[in-house]
Amino acid sequence: MSLEILDQLENKIKQAVETIQLLQLEIEELKDKNTQVQQAYDQLRSENDQLKIEHNNWQERLRSLLGHIDNL
Repeated sequence: MSLEILDQLENKIKQAVETIQLLQLEIEELKDKNTQVQQAYDQLRSENDQLKIEHNNWQERLRSLLGHIDNL
């Protein structure tokens, strides 16, 4: 093998290593972003559940009041 071929191979290996390192950094960033999105989702889900409970409570109160009006 000539020295030129070995240099080309070395360059390709270096490029591959750099690409792998960049991809690993991107994966870590995406994992962090995914964690943040999951936390936001969980918070919104909790808030939505609470709002559903409040909505149901208001419906029950209105039904009760309407029932009292119907009895008059």
